[in-house]
Amino acid sequence: MSTDWLKTLPFKFKIKKVDENLSTNPSWLICWGEIQNFHSKITWKDEKVAIFHSQPTLSPTQRFVLVGEINLLNRIQLCRRWQLNSQSFKKDDELVAQLLDCHCDEASILSIVSQLEGMFEMVVWDRQQQNLSLIRDPVGCKTLYYTLPSPTMWIAPRLKTLLPHHSRELDLVALGDYLSCAFVPGERTLWREVKELRPGTLLNFSTSLKHPKTEVYWQPKETIQNPDQSPEWHAQKLRSLLNQVVQESLPNGQPAGVYLSGGLDSSCITALTTQFHRDPVHTYSIHFGSDYPNELEFSSQVAEHCQTQHHILEITPNDLWEKLPITLANLDDPIGDPLTVPNFLLGQFAQQTVGIILNGEGGDPCFGGPKNKPMLLNQLYGNIAPQSDDLIAAYLNSFKKCFSDLPDLVKPEVLNAIKTATSVFESDLSARIDYLNRLMLLNIKFKGADHILTKVNNLTAAAGILGYSPLFDRRIVELSLEIPPKYKLSGANEKAVLKKAVEDLLPSVIINRPKSGMMVPVGYWFRSRWKRRAQSLLLNKKAEIAPYFNQNIIREWLNYRGDRYNRYGVKLWLLTSLEMWLQVNKKY
Repeated sequence: MSTDWLKTLPFKFKIKKVDENLSTNPSWLICWGEIQNFHSKITWKDEKVAIFHSQPTLSPTQRFVLVGEINLLNRIQLCRRWQLNSQSFKKDDELVAQLLDCHCDEASILSIVSQLEGMFEMVVWDRQQQNLSLIRDPVGCKTLYYTLPSPTMWIAPRLKTLLPHHSRELDLVALGDYLSCAFVPGERTLWREVKELRPGTLLNFSTSLKHPKTEVYWQPKETIQNPDQSPEWHAQKLRSLLNQVVQESLPNGQPAGVYLSGGLDSSCITALTTQFHRDPVHTYSIHFGSDYPNELEFSSQVAEHCQTQHHILEITPNDLWEKLPITLANLDDPIGDPLTVPNFLLGQFAQQTVGIILNGEGGDPCFGGPKNKPMLLNQLYGNIAPQSDDLIAAYLNSFKKCFSDLPDLVKPEVLNAIKTATSVFESDLSARIDYLNRLMLLNIKFKGADHILTKVNNLTAAAGILGYSPLFDRRIVELSLEIPPKYKLSGANEKAVLKKAVEDLLPSVIINRPKSGMMVPVGYWFRSRWKRRAQSLLLNKKAEIAPYFNQNIIREWLNYRGDRYNRYGVKLWLLTSLEMWLQVNKKY
């Protein structure tokens, strides 16, 4: 496709200087257990709890002490239900603290939390019952980490904040998962002594309990309903809910932004935003120069159709390499997705004009996008037993990362740890539900919470803006799992019900075109631009990854020996991200 038209686009911008003075956001930290009095940065203290870098919110009776980040979408509905004046609460955490006082027992904390729609992570200290509750939102928009209980446990929403309070020993199973998936799934982190609270979960610590009590207040599950209804009926139900969720996500009296790739998902969010928002709507797209394939033709068409103020950011290979350390410093566990740096730079770019950004993340996991096809074909033609190790191997291979290379890539002790561990995906992959829904649930529970939403949250927060993913809203996820699978991936028609739900909003070429995705040309750049820098980084005997990897394999990849499927660039980016992440964290 010719790219001459790119030169005529009116809104083209280069990268502006990025402030690399890193400040972790949010920065609060909680100590529970044996508290030492010499900490000078304690901002609030009780007998067993100390809070750092943040003032907590106390409930009206002062029984409950709350720390966290809470962004509710159903604030008005909650106030109506409990007959409260929404104008009397400056922040959502004040409303939640009030609701906690309405029912003063442990069970009611769970019932209150289950009614919250939005993004949140919080810690609640019940001073009367001496219970500490760690709580994370249903789909995992926000993160919450804690060190393994000992005389003292440390809790924070950012992994980096916990660095002074645990060893730097890596979790080798988590390392294998990262190499296989490009992210760390489940409760493990790359640090052996730190765990991540799972979405939709309340973890309760009490002096009266020997072990923490885990309560799951929500998780996605298949609940197929109305299978006899037509595709149009399900599409209309989806559209009605999409209208509601997008409206709830929009700011009052401020411009709104949307990341616009030109694909179905971001385009429909753009169209709905412009339909409901009375203030200016800004859209943001990226490309890597006119020499490389891009989707600007489609994103610009959508922007013109929806009458947005459209902005286009060009990202060079030098931008990508130089901004990788600051990007990884703003993530928690490493994410080996080449789009992390573009996401970081796009956030820095968007914050010049908006404070809230919407995106189209969630369309593929919830509505049967193309990433499910390799596994579906494997099921049809591979004769795989439902609970065999081959099924797990097929799933991990579908990520097209380093899973098949592990026997040669990692040292024997790493490989042994990986082989003897139970896969985090095993129970969901062998569940007795529709096969497409099995894959969708895996994508929602793990790739959604541990990759997509974590990346969105952290890299928008790094820019000081708030990011919403309407297609990953809990209510949308629930509805997607009620829709019969045949209306999601209908033959070769991906996301069929979503297309039908929004077909009146967009040009048919956007609705019906195949998904191509934003491809970052890292393979070409490792060959032509980055080879020497990558050799110096990855083959150094003092490299942080050296104790875990066979560097001869990495050398072969850097020389592109035997790269029949053009995958070495993605693998090298995965290792480069890991090495830089380890180096960045070594500084703290």
